[in-house]
Amino acid sequence: MKKFVFILVLLTIVFVIFVFSPKTAKITNKKTHFWQVASIDTMKYSRDVAREKLRDPSFDTVIERQIKDIAETHATHVTIDTPYDDEFLPFLKRWVKTARKYKLKVWFRGNWSGWEKWFGYSSIDRKTHIEKTLKFISQNPDLFADGDVFGACNECENGGPGDPRHNGDAKGHKAFLIKEYKATKSAFEKIGKKVSSNFSSMNGDVANLIMDKETTKAMDGIVVVDHYVASPEQLIIDIKALSKKSGGKVVLGEFGAPIPDIHGKMTDEEQSKWIENILKELFNMDQVIGINYWTNVGSSTALWDSNGNPRSAVEVIRKYYKENFLRLPADTQY
Repeated sequence: MKKFVFILVLLTIVFVIFVFSPKTAKITNKKTHFWQVASIDTMKYSRDVAREKLRDPSFDTVIERQIKDIAETHATHVTIDTPYDDEFLPFLKRWVKTARKYKLKVWFRGNWSGWEKWFGYSSIDRKTHIEKTLKFISQNPDLFADGDVFGACNECENGGPGDPRHNGDAKGHKAFLIKEYKATKSAFEKIGKKVSSNFSSMNGDVANLIMDKETTKAMDGIVVVDHYVASPEQLIIDIKALSKKSGGKVVLGEFGAPIPDIHGKMTDEEQSKWIENILKELFNMDQVIGINYWTNVGSSTALWDSNGNPRSAVEVIRKYYKENFLRLPADTQY
């Protein structure tokens, strides 16, 4: 009888724990797909205030806080958008140094200021762009680490000779992207760093024009696209179409919500739900090998407010980034 009572009490305890204990949403699929790059973008603070904060040592506290927050999401990379010009190199190094402290790889997503005439710089042409980029890599080998990714000319259509959708030079645009990728790939090999330099992003419509199968193959099979659409469903449709047309794997160079002109205003809960709906689809798409959430702070899509307080979407990002981190092969080189 005592034995029966003991078993009954034990079963009751197990039942109570199971029914009444708090539960968290889990990723229930059993696929082994993973993102080689799972990043969060810092553009509003790593690029937009680069000149303003260049000589402000107190800004290191801001860098520290932002990098720490991103690292705690289990991101593989942090995206740093500081221009590559000599003027901004000390500022870039401050960001990179802090990223290394928190064991993050870096997605270098800057450009030469002259390409889009940032900060009052004079315009540069394609030839100069490649020459400056090769010099930047060769003279700064310690800036890079194995597993980093590098974009030499991000949203290239916004500067230089212009947008190939409008200037009639799609052929020249393709040739430039390929030539610069081959040159930077060789440059990183020369300094002995395993850095993927085919991560120059472009607008979705530009990608549809430029990234045919031949061009994608020359870029080693990757298409990096910055793409904002109203619904997660449309984003998935567009990614599948681009992958099929290009014959390559897709990296989302930018995604996020809300963009007011596209999504309207969103509450904290609505933003979180939108991001959850897209990540649960992207996480199991073999076509997608990398993502970069835009941005961490300072935009309508921000994950943290200006005081560093997280929005609900941070937990959604953390859930998927943590699961992705657990799936990464031990010897993965991004």
